[in-house]
Amino acid sequence: MAEADPMIRTDPGTLTRADLAESLHRQVGLSRAESASIVERILAHMCEALSNGENVKISGFGSFVLRDKGERIGRNPKTGVEVPIAPRRVLTFRASQMLRDRIVAG
Repeated sequence: MAEADPMIRTDPGTLTRADLAESLHRQVGLSRAESASIVERILAHMCEALSNGENVKISGFGSFVLRDKGERIGRNPKTGVEVPIAPRRVLTFRASQMLRDRIVAG
C-alpha cells in the first residue's frame, strides 16, 4: 500500500469528515463539494447497511460487526443491587491485520 500524503487536519487527535473530504480533494483532484459528497455517500451507505443488520468489511482496514447481546443480570457497583440488563445489539470494530501492523510500526 502506497504511503498517503500527510493530511492537514483541523485537530491533530481526531480525523473528521472534513479532513477525509479535503484529502480526497487534494489527492484525487475532485472539487471540494464533490469530495464532501462522496465521503457523505460512503458513510451513509455504511450506516444503511449496518442498520439493516449487515456487517461492513473494508479490505485492508477492518470489519464493523453487529452482535446481539442477550439479557443478563448486572450489579450496581455502588449499592450491590442486581438489575436486569436488556438484550441489545452492539457494533464492534475489528481491525485488519494490515491496519494492526501499521499501528504497531507507528
